[in-house]
Amino acid sequence: MKKAAVLINLGSPKSTDIKDVKKYLGEFLMDDHVIDFPKWARTLLVKGIILNTRPKKSAEAYKTIWWDEGSPLIVLSQRLISKVRKRTKIPTYLAMRYAEPSIQQMLKVITEEVPDLEELYVVPLYPHFAMSSYETVVDRVKEVAAKNFPELKLTFKEPWYNDADYIKVLGASINEALPDDYHLLFSYHGIPVRHVKKSDCTGQHCFKVKDCCNVASAAHTVCYKHQTMMTTKLLAAELGLEEGTYETSYQSRLGRDPWIQPYTAQRFEELADEGKMKLAVACPAFVSDCLETLEEISEEGKESFLHNGGEQFKPIACLNDRDDWSALLGKWIDEWKA
Repeated sequence: MKKAAVLINLGSPKSTDIKDVKKYLGEFLMDDHVIDFPKWARTLLVKGIILNTRPKKSAEAYKTIWWDEGSPLIVLSQRLISKVRKRTKIPTYLAMRYAEPSIQQMLKVITEEVPDLEELYVVPLYPHFAMSSYETVVDRVKEVAAKNFPELKLTFKEPWYNDADYIKVLGASINEALPDDYHLLFSYHGIPVRHVKKSDCTGQHCFKVKDCCNVASAAHTVCYKHQTMMTTKLLAAELGLEEGTYETSYQSRLGRDPWIQPYTAQRFEELADEGKMKLAVACPAFVSDCLETLEEISEEGKESFLHNGGEQFKPIACLNDRDDWSALLGKWIDEWKA
């Protein structure tokens, strides 16, 4: 066997101890794909301000969603990889972009367990392109491989936001959990507007052309907002949703810079006033439930919606370790042609 595959998710603190959360946040926020400031400014912001205040608050948030087995994201990813391995004959591994098992650690394991390895198929577990998610995984794998395994041939799974099989699997997972007569909110992770502009390969389309996400452009191959809007459109068709019964928003905004809109937190405050008293929320940017879905949406979001007049709130689980999802990943790996 000269081939192997690796699935790469975001990562998680080792525990809910403040020191572990601080270490994780430090690695995450010092990534220039996440906070794309000059290093001196990023260091001042992260190490001088954020890491002196945020770890305690984040640790408390993690405690509310932590499982006996550990971090939900890690546990769910481990369950998923166990199922995927049963779906393919190609050796398949799991790594995290931040914390452990790190990309460097896992590449070392892979090359030791597959000594004749020549080709590696990398699947960033992000359906959509963003410099702070998909791109940082690709760049980190290339960096580690070039330094330690220069002869290794790398192939990356392209963003699969509009893959027909993926839409069917995700649509099925939502349909199974969606109650009748509920308004459906597709809440994606947000990113700064400057990230979208910075990723624009044309340099003259994103947020520069009127209704840019709906005007054909090469920029769409790397445009997070366009890709999330397409996922919503395809899911609405798959689910047979009528206009007005669903919408798209973006969560997890930080700082004062403009992020892509509309904001999920703001919609939680507004929906009841618009007559949307029963709300279901799906988070298609995440394949595994994590802090952003279990705490930010299922806890904070629910509290906000009900406090502002809502009556019923239904969070919809991510794909996690569903059988049809693990089967699809196995199919992608088996059909990979380097």
